Amino acid sequence: MLGQFSMRICSLLPSATEIVCALGLSHDLVAVSHECDYPPQVLLKPKATSSLLVSAKMSSGMIDEMVSHHIEAEGSLYKLDQEMLQRLRPDLILTQELCHVCAVSYDEVKGACRVLEGNPRIVSLEPHDLGGIFQSIRLVGELTGRLREAERLVESMRRRVEEVSYLTRNVADRPRVFCMEWIDPPWVGGHWIPELVQLAGGYDGMGVAGEASRRVDWQRILEYQPEVFVAMPCGYDAKRAVREAERLSNYPGWEELPAVKAGRVYAVDGSAYFSRSGPRIVDGLEVLASVIHPDLVESRILGAVEPLLTA
Repeated sequence: MLGQFSMRICSLLPSATEIVCALGLSHDLVAVSHECDYPPQVLLKPKATSSLLVSAKMSSGMIDEMVSHHIEAEGSLYKLDQEMLQRLRPDLILTQELCHVCAVSYDEVKGACRVLEGNPRIVSLEPHDLGGIFQSIRLVGELTGRLREAERLVESMRRRVEEVSYLTRNVADRPRVFCMEWIDPPWVGGHWIPELVQLAGGYDGMGVAGEASRRVDWQRILEYQPEVFVAMPCGYDAKRAVREAERLSNYPGWEELPAVKAGRVYAVDGSAYFSRSGPRIVDGLEVLASVIHPDLVESRILGAVEPLLTA
């Protein structure tokens, strides 16, 4: 443990940035990634990474093609500002190895830091489920001398998880839920998403708890016949998810899905509440429960869910 003193922290992962700030350490952040946008004060922090992909106006299909091209040609989607790191001299760098599409890789950070003075500690956060997210929070707390604050945060998150689980534990109807992490091509959410669906009172027969999100064939989704359809494109807020989800009507058999017929198709803010393994994952659980069982659970987050016009 590094003890309770001022540190120079560089977070290259949005979820890590949210954890650091939730522990009261925003003032110790000397740099963040270009994708770190919460809480709002981090927008003013120096950006240690940049993206090689300009995707704001691209469709999900175009982005998928460009991601594949960049990874094949460049080996990475991101550029790490090594000169900035040398200038800022961080004591602790938080990064990840979980997904090469989500953030700069651990190996790239490790390679860049070989020439840095002071031998900064590089820590990779690798949660695969809710328990792993809680452990990541504790780890950051331990590394920064804020373990007590981390334990309090985890306990608060656990209480909210238990509140949702208590409300949904005896539901007679657990509808088939499909959580779509990418629109074109279709991807199903993995890692903690199936666990959230279970806690929210649904049944996820497509995703595998604790395992990576994966591409699925549209025919498999048709066979699954989801009764609740949640579009949560990685990196998209709810409004952009709505625009992208309009393409779903182009898939054959879309109008015949039970979720479409029942008007139970939703777009959610995947970037804020589902893709990031930080404190707001519990907000995501409440959002999910509110669309699966609106009679039992009400989301505290305004604008996190957008019902989609169906057939």
